[in-house]
Amino acid sequence: MMTKLSVNINKIATLRNARGNNLPNLLQVAIDCEKYGAQGITVHPRPDERHITYRDVYELKSIVTTEFNIEGFPNTKFIQLVLAIKPKQVTLVPDPPGVLTSNAGWDTLKQKDFLKEVIAEFKAAKIRTSIFVDTEIVTIENAVATGTDRIEFYTGPYADNFTKNKEEAIAPFVKAAILANQLGLGVNAGHDLNLANLSYFKNNISGLLEVSIGHALICDSLYFGLENTIQKYLACLH
Repeated sequence: MMTKLSVNINKIATLRNARGNNLPNLLQVAIDCEKYGAQGITVHPRPDERHITYRDVYELKSIVTTEFNIEGFPNTKFIQLVLAIKPKQVTLVPDPPGVLTSNAGWDTLKQKDFLKEVIAEFKAAKIRTSIFVDTEIVTIENAVATGTDRIEFYTGPYADNFTKNKEEAIAPFVKAAILANQLGLGVNAGHDLNLANLSYFKNNISGLLEVSIGHALICDSLYFGLENTIQKYLACLH
């Protein structure tokens, strides 16, 4: 089964915003990522708009031809944005305002009712939903009750421990993915996946549908070029 690569272009927006003009051109980068083989574009608009802005999301809507995935914490403004754009997928993350980057998954037991209400609204609009989760078995079990279509594994712990002991690093993800498959949940993954650890993750995770990669991919493109970098990541997934 082929695992799709969705390129998170937040860091392109960060670079652009540093100078306050349109260099690099975010829309052109999205177009080029697709041209070079990416099967999706991911954005994560945050309340402070420190990288992707809400205007960016509206403009990307008209030019993204592959899968458009919008990530974010489902506050009122975010929900309104997603319902207006109607992307192929929305990925819900439990980030509080001001957090530097996503660093944990949802507590699907304590926050089940909240997630269930939000997800029902998106599903009524025919938007596929995914929720950011850790690998605890109880988390996976309770994810089903939220009504989500997919889960996205927070792979930070895997990346952190990969060079120490890759078998131990992957073990909880293998177990959680098998359970997710049994429960009928699609499996996505993202956070700190890179050229060193991606192939091993892909080859060991059953039913891995999609990975969302931004920071490492953009960093690699400084050395290899964007087109070559995307091809390298696609090769890891094949």
